[in-house]
Amino acid sequence: MKTAVSLPDSLYERAEETASYMGIKRSQLFSLALEEFIIRHNGKMITEKINEVYTKIDQTEFEPYLDMVLESTRNVTKNDTW
Repeated sequence: MKTAVSLPDSLYERAEETASYMGIKRSQLFSLALEEFIIRHNGKMITEKINEVYTKIDQTEFEPYLDMVLESTRNVTKNDTW
């Protein structure tokens, strides 16, 4: 699909240079950049949705186990040098 987009001159020039350097057409560069941007932000949206779900869960039922988990983690990693 074709679309028109307004860009600052400096960004347009950098896009031209980058596309030329990569040996691809400018429109392909824009497609790749937009796809990468969307993928990155979809990951953030997914994380936000997961966090939203966890905020609705009553965490108090897990409190008795937190000290056990912490102690277990300390025991497992006590000899680690990192």
